[in-house]
Amino acid sequence: MQISNSKALLLAVAILDAVNAHTTFTNFYVDQAPMGDGTCVRMSRDIPKATWPIRPINSQDMACGVNGDKGVARICPAKSGSVLTFNFRDWPDGSQPGSLDKSHMGPCAVYMKKVENAAADNNAAGAGWFKILEEDYDNSTAQWCTSKIMANDGKLSVKLPTDLAGGYYLVRSELLALHEADKSPADPQFYAGCAQVFLQSSGSSVPKDTVSIPGHVNMQHPAMTFHVWNKPKQFSFPQFGPPTYQGGSSKRAIDTRANQPEQTLGLKPANCIMENDNWCGLTLPGYSDEKGCWASSQKCWDQSKTCYDSAGPVGSKNCKNWESYCESIKNACASGNFNGPLSATSFLPPPPSRLSTSGFSPQSAPKTESEQASATQPKAETVPVTNSANGDNSVEGGSVNTCGSNGGSKCASGYCCSSHGYCGQNDDYCGAGCQSAFGNCSGSSKHKRAHIIGRPHAHILAGKA
Repeated sequence: MQISNSKALLLAVAILDAVNAHTTFTNFYVDQAPMGDGTCVRMSRDIPKATWPIRPINSQDMACGVNGDKGVARICPAKSGSVLTFNFRDWPDGSQPGSLDKSHMGPCAVYMKKVENAAADNNAAGAGWFKILEEDYDNSTAQWCTSKIMANDGKLSVKLPTDLAGGYYLVRSELLALHEADKSPADPQFYAGCAQVFLQSSGSSVPKDTVSIPGHVNMQHPAMTFHVWNKPKQFSFPQFGPPTYQGGSSKRAIDTRANQPEQTLGLKPANCIMENDNWCGLTLPGYSDEKGCWASSQKCWDQSKTCYDSAGPVGSKNCKNWESYCESIKNACASGNFNGPLSATSFLPPPPSRLSTSGFSPQSAPKTESEQASATQPKAETVPVTNSANGDNSVEGGSVNTCGSNGGSKCASGYCCSSHGYCGQNDDYCGAGCQSAFGNCSGSSKHKRAHIIGRPHAHILAGKA
């Protein structure tokens, strides 16, 4: 009784379709300990579109992403002052490396919202969100927050405030890619997802500067049309949303005598022996006769079906492992071995690795009033326009055509179509995965890179294509 052949194939095809050089928040770590792929994470269950940006920005999906109004079964514990590390992937199942295309330049932020039950439905969109981290353009390194995340293997870390009241929270990561914000109409691309967390804390602070999401930004805000392709000596980005929460700036002060609440919801079942996403494979009932053996075998297959049915963008790797376990029980029953259940130890995957470091963590202080004032009027400078090798107008290190699997078009003469569907002239585009039907794949060009502008999708041609 094999389930994997059809369902795993459908999942694999859907995951392949999802890759469009965008990104999604797939998993996180608490103090460098992995919670598991998809575990405690609200993310899109529409696998082919899982990495797509959220549109429009007044959509309810802005809170926790598509399907973010639906809670998942698990809630992960974290302590006051713990470091949460969010992981972003452009291949949600991690089958290929990469987090985000380098064209997707922009700021990032992390928000929190206290809720009665982090696993409940319909509690994401609306009021109560406060910001605990924001980072935009770092003039000292000439990097956007998204660029730093890419340089750190798709990871963004934030230290949780130490004075917050304990209880259940949604912790929301937000990336904003501005590579299309200069178009008409402007297309700022938000990527948001939420972790379901139980905060173990004896604090009692409740932040006063909260906002509603959607509603923390609108298309009239200058950040939504900010021109990242301009090349001034320094950027001054117009921040949006509430001020970043500073410990103690709350409705109630810290009360260290307060009783620390205990988590009772979203716990990992005690008899959970294998996990996939938010599914748990549970210990099978014991048996000592043929009837009991086949009954236990059927329960195993029932759980296997549930695993595949619930598998999302992060894949079904452990559903396959569980299926192999069920197959071994079926074979034992068929051969007359009616004592069990058999041990699942040999079918368990290796435990996920801890992080050696927590990754990139800006934890930057809010801008001063003068910086905030100047940020609302960013200065723009004209990007020098040159001629590319094929005679089209281009911008050095600027925008590019899409091609192949990312739009179906062919690249201009002399350009390669990368595995992600962007035109370029170095090994990132002409090497592994290059789509020869849509461009040249004979190797990287030695010409200085200059890239075509004015296309429906604009992407910078530095690094991974």
